[in-house]
Amino acid sequence: MTHDIEELQAALRRFAEERDWGQFHSPKNLAVSLSIEAAEVLEHFQWLTEEQSRTLDDTSRQAVAHEIADVLLYLLQLSDRLDIDPIRAAREKLALNAERYPADKARGKSTKYTGL
Repeated sequence: MTHDIEELQAALRRFAEERDWGQFHSPKNLAVSLSIEAAEVLEHFQWLTEEQSRTLDDTSRQAVAHEIADVLLYLLQLSDRLDIDPIRAAREKLALNAERYPADKARGKSTKYTGL
């Protein structure tokens, strides 16, 4: 795991401990919160055209950045609670996806790997 990830997880643990919030941070509750925050990212793009979604103004970009931060923080808390190295898990998943979606078969397609 990278030093930055470990530092963030430690800071999150301290933050929760200082507020006695650990009692609420079960894996289930963290997963629910993660999903809610991900939906809040999506909310910023609701009703935008494809082009508008690519050209957010500074205020909107900052609001999306804060929601992305919330998603990341909940994800790090969940991985910490479950003793999962998120960097290792991401690398493993990327390797699996490379097998499932060979570039020569998947290039330019949005088809699920079962249909390639």
